Amino acid sequence: MRREERYRIVLNHFRQQMPEVNTELEFGSVFQLLVAVVLSAQCTDKRINQVTPELFRHYPDAKTMAQAEPEDVLTYISSVSYPNAKAQHLVEMARALMERHGGEVPGDMDQLLALPGVGRKTANVMLSVAFGKATMAVDTHVYRVSHRLGLVSKGDDTPYKVERTLVKYIPEADIPRAHHWLLLHGRYVCTSRSPHCDRCALAQACSSKNLEFRIKN
Repeated sequence: MRREERYRIVLNHFRQQMPEVNTELEFGSVFQLLVAVVLSAQCTDKRINQVTPELFRHYPDAKTMAQAEPEDVLTYISSVSYPNAKAQHLVEMARALMERHGGEVPGDMDQLLALPGVGRKTANVMLSVAFGKATMAVDTHVYRVSHRLGLVSKGDDTPYKVERTLVKYIPEADIPRAHHWLLLHGRYVCTSRSPHCDRCALAQACSSKNLEFRIKN
């Protein structure tokens, strides 16, 4: 199957099944979304949604969090992965937002990447979810599903390479949703250790090579 045909099948499926889709993280502002996305690295959205209500009750915006110390924030996020590092990043990030952007989250890639604790995946999520830009965040789910479905090649062996290939083949209008489509498919169907191939509606888009990969992994 040609790659273009595979993309057509996959995208048409998601357009029909999930025409409206967004992040499962819960937030009340752009700043809170940024905090939640930073916290979600190597952690489940379910866990993040359990800790952020109390965190946001005490630190709802950049101004209040910038006035805190990392150990203060750590009190509310101790159950997430790498809590000490994330607490440090969040306070430094809030202070940087206050110093450079008046407490507002910038909608520019370079400015986002300059913030403590913000990598390319986080920046892409922010640009897509908060600012509606056609950016493709590649997390472990998107990376895995893209390879298993054959949307990218073996040579796309870094998140950035996967991102560039996906953006090349996915229409711009679909890109903001496509990250969530692939992520949710990886989270609930094409799971890491035991993919649910028996209930995958995209089996026809997987080449035999990719099916073997799924069975072995």
